[in-house]
Parts: sequence; C-alpha cells; structure tokens
Amino acid sequence: MKIGFIGLGNLGTPVAENILASGHELYVYNRTASKTKPLVDKGAIEVGSVKALAAACAVIITMVSDDKALKTITEGADGLVHNMQPGGVHLSMSTILPLTASALSQLHTQNGSHYLATPVFGRPEAARAHKLNFVVSGDANLRQQFEQLLKDAGGAGVWDFGDNITAANTVKLCGNFTIAAALEAIGESAALASNSGVDAAKMWNFFAQTIFNSPIYQGYSKIITGQQFKPAAFSAPMGLKDLNLVLSQASQVNQNMPLGDLLKRHMLELIKKDPEIDWSAVYQGGQNS
Repeated sequence: MKIGFIGLGNLGTPVAENILASGHELYVYNRTASKTKPLVDKGAIEVGSVKALAAACAVIITMVSDDKALKTITEGADGLVHNMQPGGVHLSMSTILPLTASALSQLHTQNGSHYLATPVFGRPEAARAHKLNFVVSGDANLRQQFEQLLKDAGGAGVWDFGDNITAANTVKLCGNFTIAAALEAIGESAALASNSGVDAAKMWNFFAQTIFNSPIYQGYSKIITGQQFKPAAFSAPMGLKDLNLVLSQASQVNQNMPLGDLLKRHMLELIKKDPEIDWSAVYQGGQNS
C-alpha cells in the first residue's frame, strides 16, 4: 500500500519505520525536513509539501503535536482536504479535542475524502517493540479496512470504539488523564518512601509485579524512581497540552475535574523549573507548592 506520513517526532518516527519495514511504499513529509532523512535512508520517499503528499497517496497518516498543527496541514488551499485523491483516507493519530476530530471529519466528507480517528497509546520504546495500542472510531468499513495497517504501524492492539468519530479521541484524553494521575501517585509515593527510609525502587519493583502489575506502572515507576527524566520521550509541555485538552473537554460536558486541575498546576510548576523534562516528573511540580 502507498502510504503518506506527516509528523516525524519522537513517536512518529518509529511508527513510520514500522510501516516502511512492513513492506508498504512510504512517502514522508515533515515541516523540519532534516527529520525525514532516517526514513529516506531506509527507503522512504521524501516529498516537499503537504499538497504533493496528498496528490501522491490515497492513504495519509498524520501524527502532529496538537490541534492547531493538524488544522494547519488539513485545511486551506494547500492542505490535505483540498488536495487528496477522491475517496482518499486520512488517519489521524494525534491527541486532539473530539470537537476537532468532528470538524475535520465533516470537512473531509464535504470534499469527497474520509477521516478516521486513530489516536495511539504508547511511548517510542513501545512503538519499536510493536506494543502500541490504537483506539479507532469512524466509518465501520474504514475501521475494518485499516486494522491491519495499524498493526503494521506497531499496534499490539486495535480497539474499536464505533461509528462516532469523536469517541476515540475522548478515550485518548481519558487515558492520558489517568496516566498523568498515575505518574503523580508514583512520584509522591516514591518520595514518601525515600523520605521514610525505604528503598523506593525496591518498593515499586514489588508493586509493579503484584498490585500494580501493568505496563504503565512497570515502565514509569522505573523512570521515576531512577530519576530518568531526560531526554524526554514525552515532554512536560506536551503533557500540559493534553491536560488542557482534558479540561477543555470536561468544560464541554459540564464536568468538574478537581484532580485534572491539580495535575495542570503541578505540570505548570514543573515546566517553570525545566521545560525540557519528561512529563513523568509531574509530582515534582507539587513538591514546593
């Protein structure tokens, strides 16, 4: 399959590499052109614009930083929507507002193309190990048609959330909120153990094999107890962006999220201390508040 890919960041690059390694013909575009070189060296084809990519490929995957970036490459005279092949499909892996997904889906439909929400759970190391999880919503035929491509992209699981285009991005926001809460809890508990004379790494090794036996706790507890916050696989500013999306969605549905508000405050304080740190250090933002 001829696939176009936009967004070669920390996670986008290994996902694109997986697609290329699975035998697909891969065309790549990135705003910072130098980031395409590792893919080109492995056989991908670089194109110079979003417009050219849309013309070359019937299937385009985007993994960009936020709603604004996604709208920029999708809308406008040189964007995906107005330049995609008739019947082309746009798979969006970005963490965005459900409202943004709905608006872009409508725009694609009006212009004879399709939009499928495919946000992803997992850090770069999970992508390289093919242990990502994709959550998918949109047209039923498209969900079925592209399940294998998402597995080729590194998906250990592809989870179907039905026809409502906003569902997958709602699930993604709920998941990232819950992860942020877990990071805060791991960090606070590790600090409490250390300050009480207990080996926090040993404690979390015990927890991660018993009562918190899951990849999130296993992976992040090692990062937090080992203070391995740089280089950031997912930076604190990106974590703050996601918490803002969570709170925006909560506002849309008139839901109070006091824990979300607390996590946002801690992330803001963390960024003041070090904007390049990994979001898993979020608990440090509350240590002096």
